Amino acid sequence: MRSYHPDSPDAAGRILALTMIVDGKLAVSEIAAMDSSKILDHIDLDLPGFQRMLQELCDDLLSSRPADAIQLDDALLDRVLAEIAHPDLRRRLLQAMWHIADADDWLADAEAVLLTRASNAWSAERNFAGATARSA
Repeated sequence: MRSYHPDSPDAAGRILALTMIVDGKLAVSEIAAMDSSKILDHIDLDLPGFQRMLQELCDDLLSSRPADAIQLDDALLDRVLAEIAHPDLRRRLLQAMWHIADADDWLADAEAVLLTRASNAWSAERNFAGATARSA
């Protein structure tokens, strides 16, 4: 799996793309949810750039695993999530991830694992509320 600069549009876009495909299918409602969240504007990524990120993610996953067994292990998820360090970006991405995962009215096990892993990794290092209070 390729690496991206920390807090870059590509790193953030990949996490959004992962949220959409982690359950094994890409739903139109998830794309609409991402669009309505305006997260792409916040991370400075346009729709063609996001589509490129989605394709790169799929290419990486297919090239690194047997075609019949695409699974994300904890170490891989941790590496992808670690590319987002800024507390505000983490908070906004997590909100968008929940919005996307909930868009089809079904929280698949793989989506729940990703959301839990992101919540634990990001809030464990810098508590969202605590980091904001300390910086004020």
